[in-house]
Amino acid sequence: MDNETHSYTIQLKSQKNYLKSYKKMFKERIHNVSTLLLLFVISVLGISAKSAIPPQRPIIQTKYTADPAPMVYKDTVFLYTSHDEDDAMGFKMQDWLLYSSTDMVNWTEHGVVASLKNFDWVPYDNGAWAVQCIERNGKFYLYCPMPNGIGIGVLVSDSPYGPFKDPIGKPLIKNSNHDIDPTVFIDDDGQAYMYWGNPKLYWVKLNEDMISYSGDIQQDPTTPSNYQEGPWVWKRNGLYYLAYASTCCPEGIGYAISSSPTGSWEYKGMIVDASEKTRGNHPGIIEFKGKSYCFGHSYDLLKQITSKFYERRSVDMDEIVYSSDGSIQNRQYWSIEGPSQVGRLKPFQRIEAETMAWSEGLKTHFETEWEGDFDWARGNKIADRLYVTSINNGDYLMLKGVDFANGTKSVDVCISSINGGKIEIRIDKIDGPIISTIDVDFSGEAGIWRTITSPVEEIKGVHDLYFIFKGEKDLFNFDWWSFSEI
Repeated sequence: MDNETHSYTIQLKSQKNYLKSYKKMFKERIHNVSTLLLLFVISVLGISAKSAIPPQRPIIQTKYTADPAPMVYKDTVFLYTSHDEDDAMGFKMQDWLLYSSTDMVNWTEHGVVASLKNFDWVPYDNGAWAVQCIERNGKFYLYCPMPNGIGIGVLVSDSPYGPFKDPIGKPLIKNSNHDIDPTVFIDDDGQAYMYWGNPKLYWVKLNEDMISYSGDIQQDPTTPSNYQEGPWVWKRNGLYYLAYASTCCPEGIGYAISSSPTGSWEYKGMIVDASEKTRGNHPGIIEFKGKSYCFGHSYDLLKQITSKFYERRSVDMDEIVYSSDGSIQNRQYWSIEGPSQVGRLKPFQRIEAETMAWSEGLKTHFETEWEGDFDWARGNKIADRLYVTSINNGDYLMLKGVDFANGTKSVDVCISSINGGKIEIRIDKIDGPIISTIDVDFSGEAGIWRTITSPVEEIKGVHDLYFIFKGEKDLFNFDWWSFSEI
């Protein structure tokens, strides 16, 4: 190649690179202009940017939750979860939370159900990892793994709500550094089994007292090759199922089937595929009101706030479908719409404000109220109160399938004012008809709980219900609500 041709080739490449850079810059500017136009339209319409973007639908939004452990007891699903603190960088987990639902879409928080402080023999205040609760003979057993190879403990209560106590004062299982993620299954013949482990799967037979075991701890030799952690065992139509978090990272939810509760296990596929949204995972499988559900967790709420990675997870849940041969149909990811409702919410009773199908911007807080002097030892306890807080302009909570039957004339709300504001109660959608507007302004009464009664426009039948908060910031705290019944 002569010098003139070489020079021309360099110029041509330079022009091509310039055109490519210009084209890229042009696209970026068009994108930026489009984004600005979108944000302008959003602001004109009075819609927040985060509400305009369809989010994934983790079932809990007021706290970061992980490692779901659902339990069906009577007509209610009790959901026990681990809890990532709001400022967690890595794992920061100090207690376990409880939620409940009777319709699989509206969930009520019940606060901390147990913590590492329940175990006198645990020297750590961090490491409240994945638990499971199971009922037997009217008692409720909560199996809790401890960090750093300390073992697996057990707590017992007379109620699914607690309080839970340590009946043995030591680890139930202390086998290896793999002693995490316990799950318990009771077979039709009454024999109970505990399974656990990462990255190996172990099992042992529990005694009827559920706080001791018989025989040797076994390591399963037929564990699927993509098993990582978080086992969950259940039985359906004579087949035994093992679900688990698949090989890290990311982790999906795989499953295997056996003719025996102790294997051998045959890998059948994925219930939920692995994706970058599920760096970790943990299955929980139940049947409720004739339908089957799989729980897991993701980072969907965190990703709406930041692109950075922190261990702040959110519990997801969706319906699963079995084929005629017993296999489970694959679900690539949790749906935005979530499962269908399997009941109706009755509004003519006290409904805790921390009951919701979806929310934006809200948190929950627990406190014990006292009266008398500031010496709590001599003061009188009024109540333990869990309520919705961090309420700012534009935040809202939504409930699905509220049955107003033949109608209502008024609504009561229990509020503690901070800076005051308003509550717009709307139906069917976030900008739907307003059925009541409640002014919250208790001048000079910050921290005092008051019940406000407000008239309601005529409404009958089943509707989705929105509580939309208006004002500036730090408006008020919200404890409960109730509609009158005609």
